[in-house]
This record gives sequence, C-alpha cells and structure tokens, in this order.
Amino acid sequence: MRILITNDDGINAPGLATLHQIASDIAGPRGEVWTVAPAFEQSGVGHCISYTHPTMIAKLGDKRFAAEGSPADCVLAGLYHVMKDAAPDLVLSGVNRGNNAAENTLYSGTIGAVIEAALQGIPAIALSQFFGPGNKDLADPFEAAAAHGAATVRALLDRGIWTQTDAYTTFYNVNFAPLPAASVKGLKVTTQGRRPDVNFSVQADRSPTGRDFLWVRGGPQHGATAPGTDAQANLDGYTSVTPMRADLTAHDMVSKLKGLLE
Repeated sequence: MRILITNDDGINAPGLATLHQIASDIAGPRGEVWTVAPAFEQSGVGHCISYTHPTMIAKLGDKRFAAEGSPADCVLAGLYHVMKDAAPDLVLSGVNRGNNAAENTLYSGTIGAVIEAALQGIPAIALSQFFGPGNKDLADPFEAAAAHGAATVRALLDRGIWTQTDAYTTFYNVNFAPLPAASVKGLKVTTQGRRPDVNFSVQADRSPTGRDFLWVRGGPQHGATAPGTDAQANLDGYTSVTPMRADLTAHDMVSKLKGLLE
C-alpha cells in the first residue's frame, strides 16, 4: 500500500511523527509512506487552497517534502507532483495537536486535507488527539493515538463503508480520547457535535509601535455535547469515528423548502 500523509501543524510537529508510525504499520514492509506537509503551521485554515499564488515545495529527505501552503495544497502537491506516477491508495492527515471534533471540524486544516483527498477520489482519514488533564502532562501526550491509531485505521479499511453519493466520497474523522492509552475504553461511531455557546472570538492587542492586532481565540473544549456525538464520546473515554462527506446540503430541509418556495 502507498500512503500519503500530511497535517496542519507543520512538517516538524510531533503528531506527524506519530502518524508516520501509524502509516508505516498500515503500509507494511512492502508499502510506502510519503510525507507532504506544510512548511509552517497551518492550523485553522480549513479547506483553503493557494489559488492565487504558487506553492514552493522542497524535498527534505527520502519520500519527505515540505510545501509552503495549506494541507489541501499538500494533498494536491502529493497527487499531482510528488506521487504523480503512482497515486496513493490512502491519505492520512494528522495526528492533530488537539481535537477536531464538534465545531472545530469546520475550521480544521487537518480535515481540509482529507476533504481534498476525498474530492480527488482517494480514501482518506483525519486523526486528531484530544488534549485534556488526562494526557497533557504525559511524556507523550499523543500516547492514545500512537497506541490505537493503526488498529482504528485498519478497522476502517477492512470494515468501513467507502461509498460515493453523486460526486462526494465518504471520508472519516477520528478523534482520540484525552487519556493515557490504557484508559481508552474503545471505539464509538458518532455524529458531529456542537459545544453549546462555544464560538471563536478575537482578543485585541496593541504593538509597541501603536498598531492594533487581533488574536483569534477558541472557546472551552471540555463542555458536554449531545449523546452520540464526537466530542462527548471523547470526553467519555472513547475514540470517536465520524463518517463525513463534503456535501453541505441540508437534505432534511429540501422537500419542505420546495413546498414553500416552488
């Protein structure tokens, strides 16, 4: 198996090293793991692509490249430049430093990479490590992802549903519980949640030169979400697996809206 890995935390992020171990386990001794990751951190860029300017790319080692662009740019670089002679069988993105559950999913560059892979028809899985009091002070806070990542990916490859509706291929969003590996209770299939009253905001700051700057701030991450949702499963001690598509249509509203407007 040929696997392309990327992330949004950057080429030197510890979570990418964890993902390389997971991918190497999945690929096996006869497989290949290729890395194309952002040269610098790209957290929160979502599914953006560098449409109006070129992306510089540099080879750092065997099957290891850094691109001056977004995670989605890295997927495009992998498919159409680095691995153009033989496409990957799988794209993995992560392991993100922090959860990409609930509303975080909509902002995530880690998710943006797998959206792009799915749009290109390549099976893709995003992996993120929830951080919290149970794991943030561990020698390796990615311990749960490192211990359970390969088994989770293998289960999805062997028994997951990889369907295509119209032009939108299924991809998967995996979040590991904020716990030591031995404390993780198992795996739960979930829906995307929403943390009540949690939104991004900005904090103003003034530089020594008198210029005003705004820092984007996130909200609390450990509030309860609805039963059966991703963030709640993580807080309950489980690895969450959420099937997703890039189709943003509110399908439950279409028939009713037709009756109102047509």
